[in-house]
Formats: sequence, structure tokens, C-alpha cells
Amino acid sequence: MNEKKKPKIAVALTYNQEKDRAPVVTATGQGIIADRIVGLAREHGVPVEENPSLAQALSKINPGEEIPAELYEAVAILLSYVLEMDTKVRNKKI
Repeated sequence: MNEKKKPKIAVALTYNQEKDRAPVVTATGQGIIADRIVGLAREHGVPVEENPSLAQALSKINPGEEIPAELYEAVAILLSYVLEMDTKVRNKKI
């Protein structure tokens, strides 16, 4: 079988509890653009989590838009995990 590898997809999210009702997509991209999104996140100490299925679903949302309600649970689980890992990393550096 000659299966073509799907291009990498990256989605950046932001969430400001004081002004946003839900996380907002700030960037999406495939291939080289996805690599750049991930690279910039890492350069700036932003936690990165790989979840191709969620990235695929989130990539359909335009930057500047809130995530839809049907993705709240998946994104909440992801954010909880990322925050937990970020806390562990920060505690080790102190």
C-alpha cells in the first residue's frame, strides 16, 4: 500500500478568562506553517500538545473565532493537561 502521510496540522489557542467565553483560535496551519506555529510556541515557552484529531477539528475554525461548544470538553481536557505539565516544569525550575 502506498499511503500518503497527512500533512501536519497545528492550531494555536488563547483564552482570557476575564474577556473570553471560550478559548479562541489564534492561528492554524498545515505543513511548513504548522511547523512554524509549533516552533514559535516552543521558542516562547508556550506548552505544545500533539493531538491530531483535535487539531483537525480545530483547524476548521477561523482565527479570531471561539471554539464551538461541541469541542469544549476536548479542549478543557487538553488545557487541563497542558496546565498541569506547565506547572510541573515551572516547579522544577524554581
